[in-house]
Amino acid sequence: MAKRVQMTYDEAAGQIESILARLRDEQMSVDELATEVKRATELIAFCRERLRKTEEQIDKIIDTDRKQS
Repeated sequence: MAKRVQMTYDEAAGQIESILARLRDEQMSVDELATEVKRATELIAFCRERLRKTEEQIDKIIDTDRKQS
């Protein structure tokens, strides 16, 4: 089985920005539009999940620190 490469939040955000720039500059053909919008939607979901997980981790760290104080 191939090893799955983990994308970072910054990489995903950069890809979203690239897709948006191509849309704004009308550099995307009609044939690419649906595929790129789907990809952007997947990337946005990925970013939201990373933010949610990071928030949970920070909350745990803060809670642990409060309990130790």
